[in-house]
Amino acid sequence: MERNHFHRQLALTRQSLFDQGFLDEQFIQLEELQDDANPNFVEEVVTLYYRDSARLIHNIEQELEKSNLDFNKLDSYMHQFKGSSSSIGAKKVKAECSLFREYCRTGNGEGCMRSFQQLKKEYSTLKKKLEAYFQVEQVGQVHPPHSKLKSFVV
Repeated sequence: MERNHFHRQLALTRQSLFDQGFLDEQFIQLEELQDDANPNFVEEVVTLYYRDSARLIHNIEQELEKSNLDFNKLDSYMHQFKGSSSSIGAKKVKAECSLFREYCRTGNGEGCMRSFQQLKKEYSTLKKKLEAYFQVEQVGQVHPPHSKLKSFVV
């Protein structure tokens, strides 16, 4: 009974990420690569994404603080960020990256600032939601095989 509860909670948490537009089909493709030999694959990829993107956010923040914005450099950083976000299926973050890049193309510094603030909100919200998702997933994996709860892979 408890195993079904965890499985249901995990499925609902996961589905809400799609229903709310935080994730797209790329996340499903990542999940399909996860197996018994690498049961934490998705979580590891997401962890690497957040490590790498923290550096990009820092670089973008530094560029945006300059009096003369280098839109080519900002666009290059955001191109990297968009690619990383696409690789985990971060739909809302990816959309903000596209908007930011459009502002770079038109030389709209104010638009870049607004878009970047929204991007950071979406990024932070997704991070919290994915952390909650992985916590629920871990609950199902920490119980030994002989207990009532068996580990499961999404």
